[in-house]
Amino acid sequence: MTALPVPSDSKALCRRLTRLFAAMGPGLMVMMADTEAGSVITAAQSGAQWGYRLLLLQFLLVPLMFMAQELTVRLGLCTGKGYVELVRQRYGRGLAAGCALILLVSCFGSLLTQMSGLVGAGSLFGIADWQVLTVLVVFILLMVLTGSYRSVERVTLCVGLFGLAFLVMAVKAHPDLHEVLRDIRQMPLHDPDYLYLIAANLGTSVMPWTLFYQQSALVDKGLDASHLPLARLDTLVGTVFCQVLTAAVVVTAAATLGGKGVGVGSVAQIGQAFGTLIGPAWGEAVFAIGLAGGALVATIVVCLSAVWALGEAMGVRHSLEQRPLDALWFYGPFAGLLIAGAVLVASGVNLVRLSIAVGVINALMIPLMLLLLFVLARRVLPMAHRLRGGYALVVAVVFGFTSGLGLYAGLSGSLG
Repeated sequence: MTALPVPSDSKALCRRLTRLFAAMGPGLMVMMADTEAGSVITAAQSGAQWGYRLLLLQFLLVPLMFMAQELTVRLGLCTGKGYVELVRQRYGRGLAAGCALILLVSCFGSLLTQMSGLVGAGSLFGIADWQVLTVLVVFILLMVLTGSYRSVERVTLCVGLFGLAFLVMAVKAHPDLHEVLRDIRQMPLHDPDYLYLIAANLGTSVMPWTLFYQQSALVDKGLDASHLPLARLDTLVGTVFCQVLTAAVVVTAAATLGGKGVGVGSVAQIGQAFGTLIGPAWGEAVFAIGLAGGALVATIVVCLSAVWALGEAMGVRHSLEQRPLDALWFYGPFAGLLIAGAVLVASGVNLVRLSIAVGVINALMIPLMLLLLFVLARRVLPMAHRLRGGYALVVAVVFGFTSGLGLYAGLSGSLG
């Protein structure tokens, strides 16, 4: 039986949809990972301690996050190389190794935060730490060892959608609009505790591994400059999605934990407070699902980022498409990093303090990462896509202000 011809319009639509689905993913994935356990805990601490005074910051970070991630998109699609690989080729192995070390520190700190967050979510239901960590390690290793980048991306995107639970909680919190407007006009920049949380919020929004991951993921997917418009859309949607969820956590914490200057001490305390909005039967489950979704995505992303950075610093091409036995240098460190994180978390750490401290450390790393990103976008891109003109000046001002704020808030908050 002869197959009916497919109309040309349908073929064109299929091609456009294929290109759309090919380009969409890394931006959403990295921003879902940005709504990770550390971000959730930092946002909850912000709302608990300062009410809505740090809510406006979440939305002010959207342009910064988009600018930074969009430059990584340009660099990845137009050069076909990852962040550390470009630094190595342009400035040598020494600086590349330094960047890789910064990324490894950021990734490992974030990995501990994610695993601790998942353990904390499990504790709400009486699940032992070792059981949570064992299931987590086995699940991620099986997914990565048996799949490709695209399959890993699909699974993690689906899991990341659980973060929408925080929007449900923010709506259920019924925030007082007058109180919100009053608080966002008050910014006690003289208070070291407030500055410390500003730095932590910066560091859990613009993280070295988020900048690195999206560029390397686009390279791993084999995309090119023709996918640039769709990849930008992917990045914009992901950035807005991330900050809306983070703002929802601040709102929920401010409404439930009071904003009276008293912080939170554990994930269980946050979960119990958030859980009262929906009811004792489902509230803590919804919170745990939202926290676990972002933490699981971030666990995968930070492990991939760390190993990709290691490979690029050594001049080794990376790909999830390779079989484990053909890329032991990739899968071995990936498994080692995951298992080391699980062992350390099983020994017991204070999740809230760890999460906020990791955010502050990231904020102190921001200046170098943004400076290199800016310089690379000005010098290695082809002229048609190079960062130049008035937009380059805007990016320079935003990056400079953010770097200065991160350093000032981080150091003042730490030493104050």
